[in-house]
Amino acid sequence: MTGFLWGVAGAGHQTEGHNDRSDTWFLENVTPTVFREPSGPATDSWARWRVDIGLASGLGLNAYRFSVEWARIEPSEGTYDEAALDHYEAIVDHCLSLGLAPVVTFNHFTSPHWFAAAGGWLNPDAPRLFARYCDAVTARFGDRIAIAVTMNEPNLARLLSWMELPSFVRELERKTLEAATAAAGVTRYRVANVMLPEEMDALADGMEAGHRAARAAIKARRPDLPVGLSLAVADDVVDGDDPSVRDRKRSEVYERWLHLARDDDFVGVQNYERLHYDGNGAVPVPAEAPRNQMGSAVDPESLGGAVRYVHAETGVPVLVTEHGMATADDTLRAAFLEPSLAGLHAAIGDGVPVLGYLHWTLLDNFEWIFGYGHRLGLFEVDRDTFARTPKISAGVYADLVAAYRKRVVDGLPVTLNETA
Repeated sequence: MTGFLWGVAGAGHQTEGHNDRSDTWFLENVTPTVFREPSGPATDSWARWRVDIGLASGLGLNAYRFSVEWARIEPSEGTYDEAALDHYEAIVDHCLSLGLAPVVTFNHFTSPHWFAAAGGWLNPDAPRLFARYCDAVTARFGDRIAIAVTMNEPNLARLLSWMELPSFVRELERKTLEAATAAAGVTRYRVANVMLPEEMDALADGMEAGHRAARAAIKARRPDLPVGLSLAVADDVVDGDDPSVRDRKRSEVYERWLHLARDDDFVGVQNYERLHYDGNGAVPVPAEAPRNQMGSAVDPESLGGAVRYVHAETGVPVLVTEHGMATADDTLRAAFLEPSLAGLHAAIGDGVPVLGYLHWTLLDNFEWIFGYGHRLGLFEVDRDTFARTPKISAGVYADLVAAYRKRVVDGLPVTLNETA
C-alpha cells in the first residue's frame, strides 16, 4: 500500500441482500423486533458487486472498503463455503484490476446464526472461533488485500448509551433478544449490535479478546499486513470550563479500545457528529442548527477533532474508515464534504498521520434498526429495480479527490498528505 487512500466504505449485510444465515437477519424477522423493517434484498450487491466497484472506480478513487460476511463463509460451525470464499476473492481481485486497494472488514457487526445462538461474544470460545474464521479468509486471499479491519465499532453500543433514545427503544431491544432466544431454542441469543446494558462490559471483554486473537491469526499468515479495528468516535467538546462529563464519557466509551489499538498498526476512526458537553451533561443542539437524520447538528469540524483525539490517545496512524451524513437533503452532504476534508488536512498539518479517507457510503443502503429511511449514499438506489443514480455529492466528492491528486502530479502544495 502506497500513498493516501481515497475511497468509499460499505458492509456486506447492508448491501448484499438475503444474508439469511446471519444473526442480524434472524433478529429482523422475529416478533417483536427493534428493526424497523427487514433487510431483504438490500441493494442486491451480492449480484451487482461489479457494478458497485465500477462506480467507485468511476469516481477516481483508489480504495474500496467492504466486509466479508462470516455467516456466508462459515454458515454452520466448522463448515466453510468455498463458493462464498470464491466470491469475496473475486471482489478483491476485481478491485486490484481497477486500481482500488481492498480494505477488508472481517466482522461488520453481523455474525453467523450459530455463533449468536451459542451466546455470541459472551461465549468463552468466541475469540477462538473468530480467529479460526479470520485465518480461513486470510489463507484464501489475504496476500492481496491492503488493510485488514478485524471488527467494526465494537464500542457502538456504549456510545449509543450516551445518546437520548426513547425508553421504549431500550425495552424493544430487550424484547427482541428475548424473542430471538425463544425462537432459536437456546439459553441466550446475543449479537454485537443490539446489547443489554448489563452485558455491555462482558461483551466488550469477548470482543477485545476476539480482536487480539484475530490480529494474531491474520499476522501469522501475513506479518506485513496492516491490521487494526474501527471505532465509532464522536467529536466530544466542552462548553465552558468543566470537562468532567465529557471526560467520563470518553472513559466509558473509548478508553478500553484506544488502549487496545496502541498495539495495532492503525486505528479506524468513524465519525458522524460533534457533541457538546458542559459540567451538567449534554448541551442541546441549537434550534436553528441544521441537523442530520440522527438529530445531531451538521458540523464539518467534527472529523478533524475526532482524528486528533484518537491519535493523541493511541500514538498510531489513523485511517478514516467511515465519515458521512444521514440526510435526505443531498445538498447538505455535498456542502459538508469540502470543509470536513479541510479539517482533516489541518489535523495532518499538525502532525497527525492519516492513511486515508473512506466515505460512508457508496449507496443508500440498509441502515440497521432504521431500515431504508436513513440515506447516507453518494448514489440513490431504486428499491424496485436497484438502479443506481448518482447524487450531486458523488460529483462533489469525485472533484475533490481529483483536485487533491492533481496537486501531487503537478507538484503544487499538497492539501492532504497524498503521495500517490
